Amino acid sequence: MNRYPLWKNLLVLAVLLMAGVYAMPNLFGDDPAVQVSAGRAATIDLALVNEAETALKEAGIEYKGVELEDGRLLIRLTSADSQLKAKEVLSQTLPADYIIALNLAATTPDWLAALGAEPMNLGLDLRGGVHFLMEVDMDAAVKQALEGYASDVRLTLRDEKIRYKQIKIDKQKLIVVFRNAESRDQAETLISRDYDALQVAVLDDETVSALQMQLTEVTLRETKTLALQQNITTLRNRINELGVAEPTVQQQGDSRIVVQLPGVQDTAQAKKILGATATLEFRLVDFEHDVQDALNGRVPANSELFYHRDGRPYLLNKRVMLTGEHVINAASTLDPQSGSPAVSVTLDGKGARAFSNVTRDNIGNPMAVVFIESKTETKEVDGELVKVRRQVPEIINVATIRDQLSKKFQITGLDSTTEARDLALLLRAGALAAPIEIVEERTVGPSLGQDNIDQGFASVMIGFAFVLVFMLVWYRVFGFVANLALASNLVFIVALLSMLQATLTLPGIAGIVLTVGMAVDANVLIFERIREELRIGNSPQSSINAGYGKAFSTIADANITTLIAAIVLFGFGTGSIKGFAVTLSLGIITSMFTAIMGTRAVINLIYGRQHKPKLSI
Repeated sequence: MNRYPLWKNLLVLAVLLMAGVYAMPNLFGDDPAVQVSAGRAATIDLALVNEAETALKEAGIEYKGVELEDGRLLIRLTSADSQLKAKEVLSQTLPADYIIALNLAATTPDWLAALGAEPMNLGLDLRGGVHFLMEVDMDAAVKQALEGYASDVRLTLRDEKIRYKQIKIDKQKLIVVFRNAESRDQAETLISRDYDALQVAVLDDETVSALQMQLTEVTLRETKTLALQQNITTLRNRINELGVAEPTVQQQGDSRIVVQLPGVQDTAQAKKILGATATLEFRLVDFEHDVQDALNGRVPANSELFYHRDGRPYLLNKRVMLTGEHVINAASTLDPQSGSPAVSVTLDGKGARAFSNVTRDNIGNPMAVVFIESKTETKEVDGELVKVRRQVPEIINVATIRDQLSKKFQITGLDSTTEARDLALLLRAGALAAPIEIVEERTVGPSLGQDNIDQGFASVMIGFAFVLVFMLVWYRVFGFVANLALASNLVFIVALLSMLQATLTLPGIAGIVLTVGMAVDANVLIFERIREELRIGNSPQSSINAGYGKAFSTIADANITTLIAAIVLFGFGTGSIKGFAVTLSLGIITSMFTAIMGTRAVINLIYGRQHKPKLSI
C-alpha cells in the first residue's frame, strides 16, 4: 500500500542528483574579469592574446589567466582594483576596433562546464550598474513618417504636373494647398489611389483649395511599433559598441524601453551615447541662389538655410542625397592630408549606388555634410514646465565633389578625435527612429549590490530556519521529512534558474522566501489529514495512504490558482515583477514534486515495510 516501485524511487533520486549538479556552479563564485570583443574589422586571435598579456605584464597587473572562447578574449583578474586598471591599460594599448568591457567570469570547474552547468545570472540590483527607463517620442515618429509621405506626394504631383502652392505638416496632418479646386480634385483622386496608408479629406474652406491627409489607424499603429522596435535594435547596437557585458534592453508598455547596464558606473557617458539622436545628411549646396537673399527672408522653395559650425550660412538643397541609415561601418581616423580628425565611412549597396549616381552627376559642385542632433529643453509655458524637443542642425564639412564617390569615403571637418570617435560609434549603431527621453535613472554600486545579495541570502536562511524548527517540533519525524523536502526544493529552484539562465533579482529572492513558506503548506495539509485518519481509528498504513490521496486535490487547487496569478504577473508585469513571477512559478512547480512525491518516497522507506508502525507525527 505504501511502497513505491524501484523505478519511482530511482526517479526521485535521479532528479535530486541532477538538480544538485546544476545548482552546484553557484557555490564557486566569480572572478573579476575584462572581456575583449572584436569590432567589425577586428579579429580575436593568439596575436591579440600575446599583445594583451604583454601590456598587463608591463603595467605590473597580476592576472589569473587568459581564455579564448566564443569569439572573445576573457582575462581573469585577482581583484576589482586590478580589473579597473586592466581595462584602462587595454583601452590605451589595443586598437579602437576592439570593445573592452568589465565582466564577471564564473569559476565553475571544467567537469561541470562540460555538462552545461552554469551559474544563474545576477540582476542589476545584485551586481551593480546603471538602470535607465526611456520613453520614445511617438509624435516625432509620426511626424517623420509624414515627412516621408510629404516628399513622395511632392514628387508624385510634379510627375503628374499638378500645380500646388504649399505642402506642410501641422499637428500630425499633412496639408497640401493648391492653386485651384480643379488641381485639388485631380490630386485627391491620384493620392487616394496610390497611397493606401493615408486618409485623404478635402478641407472645407471656400477661400483655400487644399487636401488634408493623415495616417490610417493601422498605419499609425505600425509606425509606432516599428519606431519602438527600431529604437530597441539601435540601443542594443550602441550598447555593444560601448562594450557592456550582458546588458538588458527590453520593451515596457507601448512607448518605453528599459535599459540595464551591469558593471557600468559612468552614467554621463552612458546617457550621452544612448540618448544621442544625432544623424548625418549629405546635401548639395545651392550655388544658384544668393545666400544674402535667404538671410533677408527670401529662401528659395527647393532650398533650406543652414549654418556651418564656424557661423557661415549656406543654402542647401532640400533633397537629401544620403542619410546615415545606409552606413554599415564607420571608424575614426586621421585625414592623411591635413592630419585632422576624420571618420571613414562604408555604405551599403543601396546607399553606394544612390551616392555614386548623385556624385557622378555633380562633379565640380560643392556638397555639405550636415550633422543633426535632437535636444530636449525644459521651458516654462503658462506657469508649467514643459519639455520641448528641437533639432539642432549644423554643417560640419563642405567640400567640392572631385570624383564619383561610391562605397567608401571620408568625413572631415571634425573638432576633435573624441567627436570623431563618438560620431563613428553613432553611425555604426544606426540612428534612432524617434527621439528618446530618459524618464528614470538609477545607479547601483557594486558594494550595494553585494549588500543586497548578503541581505537576500540572510532573509532566505532566516525564513528557512524558522520553518524547519516549526515543522520539526510540531510534526516530529514527518516534520523532519518535510524539512528534507524543503531543502531539496531550494536546490531545485536554484538548479532551474541556472539551467534556464534566468536572472535573479531582489524581487526574485522575495519570491524564493515566499516559496519557502508556501512549500510546506502541502505537507501541513497531508500531515493533518493523516492525524485525522488516525483519530477516527484507521490503521497507520491506511492513514498515510488516505492522507496523501485525499489531500491531493486540495493541494493541486491551491497551487494551480497561485500559479495562474504568477503567470499573469509574468505576462503583464515588467522588469522586477517578472523576476518575482519566475521564482514564484518555479517554486510552486518544484514544491508540488518535493512535497508530494519526494516526501511520500521517504515516508514509504521509513514506514512502508512495517505492519503496524507507530507514527511519529
